[in-house]
Amino acid sequence: MRAICVEDDRTQRERTVALCGELELFEETIGFATAEEALVWLERETAELAVLDIHLPGIDGMVLARTIRARWPGMAVLFLTADPAFAVEAFSLHVSGYLLKPVTRERFAAELEYALASRRFRAPSHITVQTFGNFGLQVDGRSVNFRRSKARELLAYLVDRQGGSVTRAQIFAALWEDENYDRKKQKQLDVVIRSLRGTLQENGISEILELKSGYLRIRPELLDCDLYRFLKGEMETISAYRGEYLSAYSWSSLTEAYMTQSQMNEYSALEAR
Repeated sequence: MRAICVEDDRTQRERTVALCGELELFEETIGFATAEEALVWLERETAELAVLDIHLPGIDGMVLARTIRARWPGMAVLFLTADPAFAVEAFSLHVSGYLLKPVTRERFAAELEYALASRRFRAPSHITVQTFGNFGLQVDGRSVNFRRSKARELLAYLVDRQGGSVTRAQIFAALWEDENYDRKKQKQLDVVIRSLRGTLQENGISEILELKSGYLRIRPELLDCDLYRFLKGEMETISAYRGEYLSAYSWSSLTEAYMTQSQMNEYSALEAR
């Protein structure tokens, strides 16, 4: 692997390049004084990580980061700067880290490890669930269609519960809100559950749903879900969240409020560093 460091201060640039070498994470680390020099090099070479200052002569670090994310999306970007004012904007670009100078060797090493881990190749997920915005389910990259809209909503509700077991009465209260849970509605809910099970079976993923003793739950360990990555603290997923979670369903509002506050707390912590 190779890394680049773009820093106009020669002493800082040489120190960063030396640190990368000491940590033995890269075969080579190349330093550049300007963004223009780095871009010329990237046109003919490849790197796995870019360590950028914010304030650079000519093209600044934010513009350079946007260019890298657009043209070389597989490259991790880590900011190393003396200016804390751009943290929120930086993470809106889905960068891997934002460090303030001076930085300790230990902190720098930890951020590099995280940046590289977030960019290592992973096989495409077999089952992918989208909760940011509207709900979506994909199997091997193919969208799953539901015969009943309530079956889709039921699966979304179970995903929201993050593997917790729920009763039929709890499901009914969420999906039908203020309606009475009478015998007719019980039968209607049974039809929805059967429809969901049928859809999952048709798509070869029936194992994600568990039904035991009147309780239903999803198996979150089988899903690649943006909600779960957000809750685990994956910074790129946190910065990708735009304040909309399972938008079609009113019962999602509590989780949405929690996520919005969590994102604000993360950004405030970054600005305070």
